[in-house]
Amino acid sequence: MATSKDLPDVGGFIRDLRRNAKISLRQLAEQAGVSNPYLSQIERGLRKPSAEVLQQLASALRVSTPAMYLRAGLLDAKEGQGVLAAIAVDPELTMAQKQSLTQIYETFRRENARLAEATAAAQAATEPTARASAPSEAPQAPATVTPAATGPTTPGGSPTEAVLESVAVTEAGATPAPTTAVPDEEES
Repeated sequence: MATSKDLPDVGGFIRDLRRNAKISLRQLAEQAGVSNPYLSQIERGLRKPSAEVLQQLASALRVSTPAMYLRAGLLDAKEGQGVLAAIAVDPELTMAQKQSLTQIYETFRRENARLAEATAAAQAATEPTARASAPSEAPQAPATVTPAATGPTTPGGSPTEAVLESVAVTEAGATPAPTTAVPDEEES
């Protein structure tokens, strides 16, 4: 089992991402807005980049900033960041696939956070009412919030399907309007 000591340092990680993207050190330095010698020192492990430089490099390499922060030791592997890091370093995924998976994952997490906030707000709104009514009554079940109230949904009402559809449209582009084919008339 690999430990964090077995993983390459952030410089090696950046170098591997750069090589996989098939861009030169000079090109990456220019895109990230850092000097060529500084980037070279980062890749060789001689310098430890700041969070701002890591963010610029992540943007230039088209990987998620949390994944870059995780590799640099600025984030713990809690709160799902391990998932983002795993996506970012998977060698069998293309850059576009990594971006799509990261967007889907982060969209699901935001949707779940909004749902949790809405549920908590609904529960908080019903608690004073429940206390004001007769205290001898049995406690009421907590209020529920439907996912439709917290974000986009499909006609069937599923926010997950709406997210997947929006990502599919983003990846493939808008779908052309359906056309109806006119069947050829049979000759008698």
